[in-house]
Amino acid sequence: MSNFARLTRQTMTIARRDFVATVFTPTFLLFLLAPLMMLAFGTIGGLGAATMAKSGDDKARMVILASGPRAASAIAIDRDLRRIYRTSERPPMLIVEAPGSNPAQQARALFGRKDIEASAVLYGSLEKPQILYSGTGAHTADYLAQVAEQILRAERAGTSAPLVEPTKIAIARTGTSVSGQGQAAFFTVFALFIVSLMLAGQVVGTMAEERSNKVIEILAAAVPLESVFFGKLLGMFGVALLFLLFWGTVVVNVGAFLPGKLAVAFADVGPAVGTSAYVLLFLAYFVMAYMLLGAVFLGLGAQASTQRELQMMSLPITIFQVAMFGFASAAAASPDSWVATAAELFPFSSPFAMAARAANSPELWRHILALAWQAMWVIITVTIAARLFRRGVLQSGSPKLRRKKKAVAAEA
Repeated sequence: MSNFARLTRQTMTIARRDFVATVFTPTFLLFLLAPLMMLAFGTIGGLGAATMAKSGDDKARMVILASGPRAASAIAIDRDLRRIYRTSERPPMLIVEAPGSNPAQQARALFGRKDIEASAVLYGSLEKPQILYSGTGAHTADYLAQVAEQILRAERAGTSAPLVEPTKIAIARTGTSVSGQGQAAFFTVFALFIVSLMLAGQVVGTMAEERSNKVIEILAAAVPLESVFFGKLLGMFGVALLFLLFWGTVVVNVGAFLPGKLAVAFADVGPAVGTSAYVLLFLAYFVMAYMLLGAVFLGLGAQASTQRELQMMSLPITIFQVAMFGFASAAAASPDSWVATAAELFPFSSPFAMAARAANSPELWRHILALAWQAMWVIITVTIAARLFRRGVLQSGSPKLRRKKKAVAAEA
């Protein structure tokens, strides 16, 4: 059997051992359902925040002190202007009240009422209206000024009826827009960041566990450390792949039940390379991102001898992942800038930046070079991690150095 075949068999043995030890446990089910728990807690928190925001919005009002035809015109113009806004961006509901003997005092008194929460109040002549507004009502004040403007224009035109009767024709794009590709690039970086944050970090504790129960000495005596590191990395990658397949299947099937309007809203968002190529590239860059970050975390975790040291490493690891996310996000926002080039060349941000490149640009030749570049750095990182572990933890040199020392001792 050749050395490469023996090394491959030893690596796969370690990978199978770690995969079985992780998957066939009750805690793996909790790990698999962790996103569901996160989604549930996030939904509960979001509903609470939305309820608080809605309770304030329900009472928010803007007021115009007017009477007669101008009051009717204000209501009609406000109804027409509201059609321009999205539902979530519309100004507060309009109230029109008849002015009293002292409109200024009446307007100020509206801000003290308990049944409504006045955002802005307009009173006086429409040519030079007075508008009072609260701290968050500056835009509402601008809106009331525009309503007053439209009332005067309608009076001078002699009618409040619309002067324009447009014919609106909806068309469908034949492809994605530039902004849609940019959104797809950001979603790509974010998705890779989330899965790598949840999955690659699991590798940190594997070597620390082996050190604590003294199994690592047995493994190091039986197989090369490079095989141990590669095997553990592949075993945990199998766990990550199982996790990704499970949730990928869930997301695809849930997407089939999306409302029609929501599906139309996402129709303009798409990758520049095409859906099939994009899916393959996303999976390839997920593999590279996991392997690169996992190799770094495996090397760091191998240096930890206690659980406390392992916990202390969690913060730098998280900061490193967030930094790679920020670097790649900047590259996704400016695909032709020097930031994008730097992010694509730096090994640990390259999978994120190149995945964003797949969404922004239809070129494919870059990805072949990028995947080869990243695979080379996976090998380099694992090799460095194994040698640091051998020299720093096992207190032994590399095999070549040991052979040289033996040769020198024999000659002496």
